Amino acid sequence: MTVVTISIIGIAAVLMAVQLKGLKGEYGIYLAAAAGLVIFFYSAGKLQVIVEVARRIEEYIKINNVYLTTLLKMIGITYIAEFSAGICKDAGYGALGTQIEIFGKLSILAVSMPILLALLETLKVFLS
Repeated sequence: MTVVTISIIGIAAVLMAVQLKGLKGEYGIYLAAAAGLVIFFYSAGKLQVIVEVARRIEEYIKINNVYLTTLLKMIGITYIAEFSAGICKDAGYGALGTQIEIFGKLSILAVSMPILLALLETLKVFLS
């Protein structure tokens, strides 16, 4: 599938959801969530290409594997949190969506702490 195909799926789902909103509002939300899941899982499949390229870059510049793993975790957390928050906001539960976004940001901060500590250790060596 291409970006055009995914865009058409999204637009078609939204148009059908708008039509269903007048009859039964919850069906429109279910339809939008289902289309979102299709796009989500297709996007997750694209991560394999990104991981392969990142591994090749890692071989060229000899970076620590922990950095790549952490970066991929951060990308995953961001994608899942934004997807979930968007569904909550579309369903009319904006406060819950905002809480998911905040939790996602805190999770990214927690995952990135080892890299921050390694950076500070490196700076400490150079400054001493």
